[in-house]
Amino acid sequence: MPKFLHVRTDKKPYNCTVDQLSEAAKAKPLQEYEAKRDFTKTAEPQSTVPNSGETQIFVVQEHHARHLHYDFRLERDGVLKSWAVPKGIPKAGEKRLAVQVEDHPIGYASFEGEIPKGEYGAGQVIVWDKGTYETKVWNQKMVEVILHGERLKGRFVLVPLKKGGDKNWLMLKAKN
Repeated sequence: MPKFLHVRTDKKPYNCTVDQLSEAAKAKPLQEYEAKRDFTKTAEPQSTVPNSGETQIFVVQEHHARHLHYDFRLERDGVLKSWAVPKGIPKAGEKRLAVQVEDHPIGYASFEGEIPKGEYGAGQVIVWDKGTYETKVWNQKMVEVILHGERLKGRFVLVPLKKGGDKNWLMLKAKN
């Protein structure tokens, strides 16, 4: 979890960026994921299992937590970058809110089951779709991918909302 140490007076706030993470944070990318879970109570995967293939994977999990939502996950830098999509994955011409959540281990792509009541994310998790993807653009202003899934195919775009904080993104199915 982030910890406030002190106010920096040597830099303006707009000069402080995500790429300035400490080496310790970069070395332990799943620290937030692990801190939220008690692995003696949940069957969720504990650590990353590197993908052996040359292609990058994606998964969409239907998550029956307090509110039904879909978790959209893209393999990147040895983890699954993840967004919770409350209203479901968009169809062509639709836009959906996608809230970025903590990175998950690659092994989570095949996780299905019940997260016990009282645990973070409690509820049923079902793999709704999976496959591979190609990256077209991946930067702070946009993530654009082409999905090759069982259900989802084509170009999807994620863009951060300007007034939504750093976790709120807009997800859309782009016209091919």
